[in-house]
Amino acid sequence: MIYAGVDVGGMSIKCCLATEKGEILAKDSFKTEKDLTCAGMAEQTAACIKSLAAKAQVAESEIVAVGMGIPGTVDGKKGMIVYSNNIRMDHAPIVKEMKKHFACPVYVENDANAAAVGEAVFGAAKGLNDVLLITLGTGVGTGIIANGRMITGKGGTGAEGGHTMIRMNGEPCTCGNRGCYEAYASATALLRQTERMVQRRPDSLLARLWAERGRSGRVPFDAAKAGDPAGLKVVRDYVKYVAAGLQGMVNIFRPDVVLIGGGISNQGDYFISSVSRRLNHIVFGAGINPRVKVRAAELKNDAGLLGAVALAVKGANA
Repeated sequence: MIYAGVDVGGMSIKCCLATEKGEILAKDSFKTEKDLTCAGMAEQTAACIKSLAAKAQVAESEIVAVGMGIPGTVDGKKGMIVYSNNIRMDHAPIVKEMKKHFACPVYVENDANAAAVGEAVFGAAKGLNDVLLITLGTGVGTGIIANGRMITGKGGTGAEGGHTMIRMNGEPCTCGNRGCYEAYASATALLRQTERMVQRRPDSLLARLWAERGRSGRVPFDAAKAGDPAGLKVVRDYVKYVAAGLQGMVNIFRPDVVLIGGGISNQGDYFISSVSRRLNHIVFGAGINPRVKVRAAELKNDAGLLGAVALAVKGANA
C-alpha cells in the first residue's frame, strides 16, 4: 500500500510517497510562498504528490491516505490549522481543501507530534508505548505519546513543552513570555549563549573557531572536545538547560524513551550521553526508579516526511 506524506515548513513544503514500512519511493519539495493561502497550499501540495505518483508509476487510486505535519497549533480532529506563525495561517481548513483534490482520507497534526509518531512507527521508538521526543532547532518542538496515544490537548493546543517555564523572569521567548525552555535549549539559544561567551573570552579557542566558521552550533562542541574551557562551559550549561526542561516532562509522563532530534542531535553520543547523565541525576527518584533511556532520534532529515506518513498509516488502519 502507498501513502503520501507532507512536511510543511516556513521555507519549503516537502512531499513524498512511501510504503507502510516507511520506505520512501519518491520525494520532492517546493518553496513556501510568502502569501500562501490554505487553498493555494492544498492545490500546490496535491500537484506535487500527483507529480510524484506519475514519476513513481503509482496510480492516484493506489494512495491509501495522506498525512500532513504542520508547525503551530493544529486541531487534527477538525482538520484545521488553528494558528501557525511560520506559515501565517489561522483557522485554515486544510483537510477540507485537500479533500478537493483527493478521494482518500487526509490526516493532519502538529509537526513535532507527527515526528514522534514517525519515530514510534518507523524509528528509534518502534514498538514502544510511551515516548517523549524533543527537537532542538530554531525552537524546541515536543511530541508526546502516552500509552500508545498521541497527547495533543484540547483543540490541539497541548504538548507544547518548549514553552514551559524553566526560569522565572528569564530570557525573552518568541512566544512573548520569559524563561521558556525554548529560550534556553533551542539551537538559537545555544548560538546566543556561545556569542556571549565569545565576548567574555575573546582569547579562547571558542572565539577563534567562532570567527573562522561563523555562527554554527558545532563550534562550542568542537571547542569543548578540544578541551577549551570556554567551550566546555557553554556545552555544560547547555546540557543542564536541556536536561532541566526534560526533567519536568519526564516526571509527569515517565516515558520508555526520550528521543532528541534536530541538528544538535548530530553531536551524537558526546551530547546525548551528557544529557542522559544529567537528566538521570535530577529526575524524581534518581538512583531508585529505573533510569530514563535517552537516545538520538533516528529519522533525521526525513523525520517530518516519515512522521506524516506514519500519521497516514495509523489513521488508515485505526
